Amino acid sequence: MSLESGFFWLQNLSFPTEIRESVWLFPTIETVHVFALAFVVGSIMMVDLRLLGLGNKQRPFTEVAAESLPWTRSAFVLAAIAGSLLFSSKAVTYYGNIPFRLKMLCLLLAAINMGVFHVLGTRHVATWDRGKPPFAAKFAGGASLSLWIVIVAAGRWVGFTT
Repeated sequence: MSLESGFFWLQNLSFPTEIRESVWLFPTIETVHVFALAFVVGSIMMVDLRLLGLGNKQRPFTEVAAESLPWTRSAFVLAAIAGSLLFSSKAVTYYGNIPFRLKMLCLLLAAINMGVFHVLGTRHVATWDRGKPPFAAKFAGGASLSLWIVIVAAGRWVGFTT
């Protein structure tokens, strides 16, 4: 079975078909997706701006991260569930859509950036927690912020190209 035939099978299941054909279901799920994404981006921006030394400078990084990241994680799970439901309703169309692919690529890169930062970038956090973050932390924050801007823009672009 090819990837495209798998997506065709997925979008023709009963619930994805209901989402696609319903007058209210797709826009309702999309609204949940957008609100959850707003929480993801807003909460991760707090952390990224602290890493860049542009926001919450008076607060320790660990405190900002501890307060923000639970919101990020919860909202991301909700956005991913809603996004997956939206994808399932038009899987073949989204699969072939360049902005959608860009969004997915940037999500992957954001996850890699986050993973590398949490494994390597926080090793010596005690030395800079209350002060200026080192270049590696600033790079991770800048990369994250840039990727999330592209994710939001590409996601919006998907709406105009499908």
